[in-house]
Parts: sequence; structure tokens; C-alpha cells
Amino acid sequence: MPKSVIPIGPYHPLQEEPEFFTLTVDGETVVDIDVQVGYNHRGIEKLSERRTFDQSTFVIERICGICSTSHPFAYTRAVEDIIPVEVPERAKYIRTIIAEGERIHSHLLWLGLAGHFLGYNTLYMWVWKLREEILDVMEILSGNRNNYAMFKPGGVRRDIKSEDIPLVIKKIDSIVPTLDRLKKAILDDPVLHARLKGIGILTREDAIDYGALGPTSRASGVAKDVRKDAPYGAYDKVEWDMIVTETGDVFEKVIVRVLEVYESIKIMKTCLLNLPEGEIDLNIKDIPPGEGIGSAEAPRGETFHYVRSDGTNRPARHKVRAPTFMNLPTFKVTVIGETISDATIILAAIDPCYCCTERMAVRNTKGKKIYHGQDLIRLSQEKTEHIKRKMGIK
Repeated sequence: MPKSVIPIGPYHPLQEEPEFFTLTVDGETVVDIDVQVGYNHRGIEKLSERRTFDQSTFVIERICGICSTSHPFAYTRAVEDIIPVEVPERAKYIRTIIAEGERIHSHLLWLGLAGHFLGYNTLYMWVWKLREEILDVMEILSGNRNNYAMFKPGGVRRDIKSEDIPLVIKKIDSIVPTLDRLKKAILDDPVLHARLKGIGILTREDAIDYGALGPTSRASGVAKDVRKDAPYGAYDKVEWDMIVTETGDVFEKVIVRVLEVYESIKIMKTCLLNLPEGEIDLNIKDIPPGEGIGSAEAPRGETFHYVRSDGTNRPARHKVRAPTFMNLPTFKVTVIGETISDATIILAAIDPCYCCTERMAVRNTKGKKIYHGQDLIRLSQEKTEHIKRKMGIK
């Protein structure tokens, strides 16, 4: 039987964002894969370099709506590394609380979507109803359900009111019984076991070779977590466990995320109950020339930011590496040999975020700029007009 080519994307129901995968199949078995990127570049790094250090925090918070705190967390740490300074203890605790609340809602969002894609819509509806409670918590703490605008170089923008803490803890506790039922349903459901166990296996050796991050690596037995390996915020001041499993299949990736929700609840409650008194912001006025790096453990894995200052009030260079940049290449080794029907859930198992990952680079050996930003906008507008004329649209 001759080999066939099956396109997935750039728009597909199982992909939240555009990316183009070409599967080469022999019958029902995937024998090769090619990935085409570049559908989602938004120039975030260049936008950041055109704004003040404080304004850039709001820009890079919009790199991703689901992990909108991990990027400001890494960015502010990079700016603070240039000076260098240590933020106040209370600010460290507040940062940690917000980051873990985000991890809970991100993991629950992924779990609900995974259930939906598998045709398990009961799980989908349970999880998304549960996630609303955490989004309510984030709204109480920050005023926003997403894009919390809490971080700034030197601390946080808003304090946590003592009168809000009992209500927040009550709402966090309220999700545990439903979470217990979800965990039991996942562990006991023979359909999910048959559908997810033994597929998309990422071995420990491949996870290390590809530099996989977050739940993708921890499900393969790689105990790698920035919160433990290079503690920041309040992570070295509270008790919590890193969740690591061994098999590396899609089922284990589900288990890791579910169990991490319990750990995030533990971290949030401990920080809220032991929130230290004191200032929340250093009120940094100037950033000296220099370079800084910062990282944070996003729901998908380590987010890494590099910032260079030339002594002005804005970054001279800002570079971002998101976890999907490292996790996406593992799709090659996990999907080859699997069936077509499993390919999309194997891809979804890394919880990909393409808008975090997309980059554009133009190689120019003569050292001259080929296109400026306005040139790219002009070319895009001209292409749109060409398509409209071709389709007869006025």
C-alpha cells in the first residue's frame, strides 16, 4: 500500500492556535511527521523593546492568556537580576499565590479540553465548572479572571486584603471534593485507560535528549522543576511535592497534571495563611545598564526571559523562550508508530501554546535590515487586498 500524507492544521478543532503538521502514514500508522511554524508571530519581543520596563510587563503578560503570569514572573526576575535586588518577602508570597492559582486553572482547562476531544464531555463539563471557582478566586485577589496585572519590577501592584483570605481559602477548599471525584473517575474509567495508556510514550532518555519541560518531562521520570531546582518566590518556604511518574504516555501526563493541582492548592493555602507583613514593592525608578535572566515554572514548564538594558527607561533587548518551544519537537518521537486517531491527542498531551512559541528570524549575511516593522504591515495589507480582489470582495 502506498504511503499517504494527511495534513493537520493550520486550523484544526484540536488546536487552539494555528500550526501546520503533515503526517505521512502507511495505512493507519504514522511513519513520519513534518511541522511548519510561523502562523502566529505577533512581534511581542519588539513591542516590549518599544515600551518602558514597567509597560513591558503588561505587553508580555499577553504572550499567553492561559499562562499570563509565568511570563511577567520570569520577566520581572530578569529585570531585577540586572540591578540586582531582592523583592520584599510579602511580594514573594503574593507572586507565588497568583502563579499557583494560574497553574490550577491552566491544568483544569487542559483536562477539560482533553475530555472533550476524547468524547468524554461529562469530564469536560465537570472540570470547566470547577475551573470557574478558581477564576473567581483570581478575580478576588487581582480584580481579573485572566491577565492579572499583578507583577512589576521590584514587587507586585496590588496587596492581598486580610479580609479576603478566609473567602479565598473557602473557595479553594470547595474544589477539592469535586477534584477527588475527577481523580477517581480518571483512575477507574476503563475507557480512558484503553484510550490513553501506552500511547504517545516519551521515554526518559528522549525527554532528556529533547530537553522536555514541565509535566511533559515529569511524566517521563525526569524530576525537573524550576520551583525546586532554583527556588524563587516563596517556593522554598512552603512544603510541597514534585509530581513525577515513569511511563511517559498520555495517561501519565493526565495524572501528573491532576496531582499537581493538589500541590498548587497546598502551596496557595500555606502562603495565604502565612502571608508576612511588610511592603509589596521596592518602587524601582531606574534600571542600570546590564543583562539579566529570569525563569519561572509555567504550567507547561520553564519559561525563560533574557533582558538587556542600556541605561534608558526601556529594554534594549528582550528575548523569550517558552516551554512549548522545547516540548513540541518531542511530538516527532511520540507520534511515529502510532495510529492516525491517536495523533491529535498525543500532540495535545504536551499542552502546546503556539502564540508563546512563535518566532521570526531573517538571515542576512550582509548585516542589513531587509524589512522594518512598517514594511511587514504594508506587505500584509497588500496581500489582504490581493486576496479580496481575487475573491471579488469589495
